Parts: sequence; C-alpha cells; structure tokens
Amino acid sequence: MLEIKAKLKTRPGAYALEVRGRLELPFDKRQKSRLLAQLASGEAVALKLPRGEILRGGDLVVASDGRLIEIVAEPEALLHVACADPTALARAAYHLGNRHVPVEVGDGFLRIAADHVLETMLQGLGATLTPLRAPFEPEAGAYGGHHHHAGEDGGGARIHAFGEPQDDAHDHAQRGHDHDHHHRHPGGSRHEHEH
Repeated sequence: MLEIKAKLKTRPGAYALEVRGRLELPFDKRQKSRLLAQLASGEAVALKLPRGEILRGGDLVVASDGRLIEIVAEPEALLHVACADPTALARAAYHLGNRHVPVEVGDGFLRIAADHVLETMLQGLGATLTPLRAPFEPEAGAYGGHHHHAGEDGGGARIHAFGEPQDDAHDHAQRGHDHDHHHRHPGGSRHEHEH
C-alpha cells in the first residue's frame, strides 16, 4: 500500500513540480495523522504523518514511491455566518471559540461545520445563517497553530475539537453546551473555570 509520511514544506506554485495524484478529504480527516484513504484514482493510501500535522487544501505530500500528491479540501456541509455589524460578528466568534468549535474566518463572515445546536445559538445572537457545501479551512489556533497545555506533547498543529479523547486535564461535555475547562500552568498549578 502507498504510504504518505511527509508534507512538502513549500508554497504550492513556488516551484514547477509534477503532481501525480489527488487526495480529497473533509477537514475532520485532514487533521488525522493516521488514516486509510483512497486517492482520486482509487488507489489505497495510508497516511502516517507526524502527530498533529494538519493538511490544508493545496498542500503537497510525498508518497513512499516518490510521487507528489495534492491534498484537496473536500466540500462539506457548513453554516455560513454573517451578522449586521462587526461587533455582532465578533460576539458570534467569541461564543463559538468559547465552545472550542473549529471556525473558518473570512472577510465579514464565519463558517462552521453544520450543527443544529450551534445553529440555534447563533440565531439567538441575531446571526444570519446560510447552509452551504464548501471546502472547510478553519483557523489552526493562536499559539503556533495548536491548542497546547503545559505537560502535553506539543508536536504540531492540531485543532482541539469536541468529542475527541482528552487527557485528564480536559473534561468536556457535549458540543454546544457549557462545560468545565481545566488548565495547567507553568509550575504545575491548575485552576478551573466555566465557559
């Protein structure tokens, strides 16, 4: 089986490179470091990337046979969020961020994965929502592209999402609901607060 173990660390188009395959994946699969998938040609491929590596649409990866494979962001069900003014949009972004929801930020809009609980919350904040199918490229995070706490292996960019297993320093309830969030700080001190 073809294996992909490395992402090319160059901007697409920076060099004349021959792309010899396409791997189309939705965002939730583009943030996995281990994955079995199929190229557009139907050929089986195993992703074995460094932990925390996030693949973006347009990225190039190197296959075990030397081929360059282009990553394509598969269109998926999203909610396009618009608001009457920048303050209302910032308020919507705050509430989404408070719930650790992956958010794509655009010029005057936000996009999130379709979710009926978050849809209801955003409507309550006065946002205008439009369902659509499009590639999803959420923000990677403010601290070097990953969500990191002291004592964790910070080996790369990983979007922190609800529903995935966390260490004992994270205890999350269901998506879109208030939850406790525990933090460890340098020196080992911890505190808790409600979101």
